[in-house]
Amino acid sequence: MTKLTLRGVSKAYGATQAVRRGDLEIAPGEVHVLIGSNGSGKSTLCKIVAGSVRPDAGAVLLDGEPVAVSGPQAARALGIGIFYQELSLAGQRTVAENICLTDLPRKAGLFVDRRALAERAQRYIALFEDVAGDDFAADAVVDRLRADQRQLVEIMKALATEAPVLIFDEPTSALDRAQVERFFAILRGLKQEGRSMIFISHRMDEIFAIGDRVTVIRDGETVATMALADTEPAAVIRLMVGEKDELAAAAPQPAAAVASGRAEPLLEVEGFTGAGFHDVSFAVARGEILGFGGLHGQGQSAVLRALFGALPHSAGSVRLAGRPLASRGPRETIRRGCAYVSGDRGRDGVITGRPILENVMPIHYLRNRLVLARPGALRDKARPALEALRTKFAGFGYPVSSLSGGNQQKIVIARWLIDRPSVLLLDDPTKGIDLSTKADLFALIRELAGEGLGIVLYSSEDAELLANADRILVFNGGRISRELVGDERTRYNLYHAAYEAA
Repeated sequence: MTKLTLRGVSKAYGATQAVRRGDLEIAPGEVHVLIGSNGSGKSTLCKIVAGSVRPDAGAVLLDGEPVAVSGPQAARALGIGIFYQELSLAGQRTVAENICLTDLPRKAGLFVDRRALAERAQRYIALFEDVAGDDFAADAVVDRLRADQRQLVEIMKALATEAPVLIFDEPTSALDRAQVERFFAILRGLKQEGRSMIFISHRMDEIFAIGDRVTVIRDGETVATMALADTEPAAVIRLMVGEKDELAAAAPQPAAAVASGRAEPLLEVEGFTGAGFHDVSFAVARGEILGFGGLHGQGQSAVLRALFGALPHSAGSVRLAGRPLASRGPRETIRRGCAYVSGDRGRDGVITGRPILENVMPIHYLRNRLVLARPGALRDKARPALEALRTKFAGFGYPVSSLSGGNQQKIVIARWLIDRPSVLLLDDPTKGIDLSTKADLFALIRELAGEGLGIVLYSSEDAELLANADRILVFNGGRISRELVGDERTRYNLYHAAYEAA
């Protein structure tokens, strides 16, 4: 008898079908691996089990009985615990408080029982005591911990639920080898107790080290389930790719100098190291589109933000047009001709509550050190960039919030095109925009490359990289694990590099 079963589960967000048909069976005392490419639906499936997302259709069964997981609290009541890929910690609270956050022990039903809290938390801290670091303690404030220590707190928090069903979504991404080995020893102990676990990881060596069976999800559908002892990594990756493994031959061909490697390097990065990335080296030529590939959170965005000066770096050198770029912040980088476009419009893009004209002009003001300017002259400057992107808007005086998400993103991109940069850093720029807008954007990107810009494109959608990048650097664990050029630019090679041992 299975412990947890999902049958025909589906979930859509508007026109986007996150999960089409999710089928999953987890046995008691099993570590069941869930694997799929970016956007395949595996995290959505886990969130449905954990109650943070409600399915549109399908059934969830626990011990053979249908259950309605109406929310996270209902999931906990049913005995389901989860480690989220995006950590859900209270930064200003202590390690002990975070571990017990879902069920704080109380006195007289009102006040937190501090002694019971410390005793309960210490049970889970002790499991990792000799691998967590000397400064890791029950009373340490979470925001002051290193990334690996915060991830350990999230693991302890999931373990503290004592749930019969546990979900771990990328739990080892920030851990070192000793911490991973200790975590796996704990999981093996939980298996002996008959606990059931869903495990998501991008590291193929970990999957085969800890997993019993694997379910492969492709394009929102369950395509296969098999025992890991009866298969091998290449076969799993083939299932992720599917029958077709097209070469990225449909991509417009770069200029001959770029294709042959004779083009002049425009951006040169050597030994670049910072939080989330290590020893990253590459060069981008004039007229080249260099792709950053790999699974989410492997250092791609952090590298781009650090190159732009929005994040610090601890080692390495950067040269732009042959001159050192020792950026002390985005202002200097912008004035040197470097542009950065983020897919997170809310955080890095639009200036909410302000008119369209004010949203499209700040980079022009900064690069030209303007103090005063006539609105008419600014509109004349902005219009060609907006027209190149086919931006739909009623007038420059309307608030940016009056636009659709796709047109807001066009505003963000247009602000960099008024005064052409020499290097364009694109950090998942098409996130959350429609297909028509994507087509307009990539047509413009290729046009800009034809004019001699050097472009670095990170996309969480593999098809976008394969269709638009001249070369692809695949990131794994904060490092470049493989470069794909020419005939090597296939989905299989992209997945293989993304999932191979870090």
